[in-house]
Parts: sequence; C-alpha cells; structure tokens
Amino acid sequence: MINTLLICGGGSSEHEVSLRTADFIERHLTDVDDIELLRVEMDANGRLRDRVGRVHELGLERQLRCGAETWQVDYVVPAIHGYPGETGDLQSMLELQRIPYYGCGSEASKICFNKVTTKLWLTALGIDNTPYQFLCRNDAEEISKASQALQQWGEVFIKASNQGSSVGCYKVSKAEQLQPALDEAFALSPYVLVEKCLRVRELEVAAYPYAGELVVTPPGEVCAPSDTFYSYEEKYAEGSRAVTHVEAQGLSEAQLNWIREAARRAFVGLQLKDLSRIDFFLTDDGDIYLNEVNTFPGMTPISMFPKMMENAGHDFGQYLTGLIRAAV
Repeated sequence: MINTLLICGGGSSEHEVSLRTADFIERHLTDVDDIELLRVEMDANGRLRDRVGRVHELGLERQLRCGAETWQVDYVVPAIHGYPGETGDLQSMLELQRIPYYGCGSEASKICFNKVTTKLWLTALGIDNTPYQFLCRNDAEEISKASQALQQWGEVFIKASNQGSSVGCYKVSKAEQLQPALDEAFALSPYVLVEKCLRVRELEVAAYPYAGELVVTPPGEVCAPSDTFYSYEEKYAEGSRAVTHVEAQGLSEAQLNWIREAARRAFVGLQLKDLSRIDFFLTDDGDIYLNEVNTFPGMTPISMFPKMMENAGHDFGQYLTGLIRAAV
C-alpha cells in the first residue's frame, strides 16, 4: 500500500481554488486499490488539519504525527496554488525529507512563479516572449520606466512578479491609472513587471509525461469578454464569462509546430516535472509569444489542464497513479 498525503489550501489568496483542485485529485485516487489517501488542509500558519480538525505534523523521518499516532508518508501531492505550493517552498521541504511528490521541483517552481525570472529564462532558451520592463522599487526612477513604457506602447499590464498567473494583474491605459496599479502590485511583490498590452488570442497547452513520452497537447483557447482580460475572477469564479475551447481552431500547421516546439523546449530547458500548463499569445499580426509557464495548473471543473489531457485521449487517474507508483 502506498500512503499518499494530499496537501491542499495553503492560506494564500488562492486557498479556495486549491481546495477545488484537491477535490478533483481526490476523486481519482480514493478508490485505487494500492493507494491509501489522507487529505489535510494547510492554513496560513502552515498547520495541517484533517477533515475533523485534528492537527498533524510532518516530521523529517517521513512520518505524519497526530498526537501519539503516526502515519508513514510514501508520497505527497502538494495541491496548493500560489504560496507555498507553486513557489518551491513546500517542494524544498519535501526534498529535505526525501519524500517523492507530484509536480515540478523546487528550483523550477521558483523560476516559473517569478514572472521576471521566467522571462529571463525564456529569452536564454531562445523562446519569444512579450515585450516588457521590470521594476525593482516603487520610486521615481523606476516609475519613470513604467511611464515611458506606457507612452511607447499605449497600453500596458502591471503585474506583481511573485504572484499566481492572474493575481495582482492590472490593465493600464491612462497615465492616472499607473501609480495606483503600481502601488497595488508592489504591495503584493517586491518586483513588478510592466508588459506591453497586445491584441491576442490566448492559447494554452498541457505538457506532461505519459507512458514514457513527453506529451504536448494541441492548444486550447481562452476567450475572455471584450471588456476585460482573463483575470483571476474570470478564470475561477462560478459566474465567469470567459469561454474556453479545448482545441483552438484556425491555426496553421506552422503555428502549431512553433507552439509545440516552444512548449517542449520550455519543459525540458526549465527542467519541469510531471505537469505544466504553458500559455501563449497569438497576436493579430501573427506573432506568437510564450506568455507564462504554470507549474501546478488548476484542476477545477472549468480548468483547461484536465480538459486538454482528456482531449488528447489520456486518463488523468491512470496518469497520476502511474507517476505515484513509479516514484515510490
């Protein structure tokens, strides 16, 4: 029997979404004969509580303790979006304890969670990404860089660097909007990205190993309402007006090949593991940019990663149980 610990929550702004992702994962692991699943919820202070509220502690000897009870942990599924699940912090702890886990490693998670380092790595790997400036302080000198970018590009996104894909993201088209957006972004992160706003189609692929091969699915497409962008609310709210297509239409073979190769190069070059959702922009002029790499994508009922995997003909339960058995 493989004792598998499912950790969800995390206490960040993405806590509730993490619970919904854990629900999806739990449904695929609950009735597996050789897997014993225990689900705990992490709060903002790092405490782990089971369904009846008992506090558990994960020790260095790979044992989960609750009072006098102990439970040997063979594998961990860290189903936490944002801090500390996607930031590499939880992965670092599991690596110290030498517990195998689902998802990308600590270093890859750190790189991809920081929007600035992601862009630097993508450039180093020769993968086109959107034009940007990055700011390291909320002072006059750095703000002038943002002002110049707004004047040059006409419209920009202000993004907190160390947040989830749509958290701390603000669209700015007027000079008077700039400082409030910067203040909010710097309140969430020590680094801020100023990115050129483009008219684009938003495309996404799922990249993951399956049967010993790296799979890059055909791109899906997210169509946000014309009066907004694919914000955190549009991505996860029950009343979201965003429309998703599990397979984008109208792409040329050359465009599909570029996206597939860029995703493969990012997965290999960034040393990702187990899963990722890699997002692209296709501009009205036909340019394609890799927008971001998500090392633990959402798995809610409206999330794209499981839909694209299913569309590729792969069963999520078989995929995840295969990874658990191989790791243990």
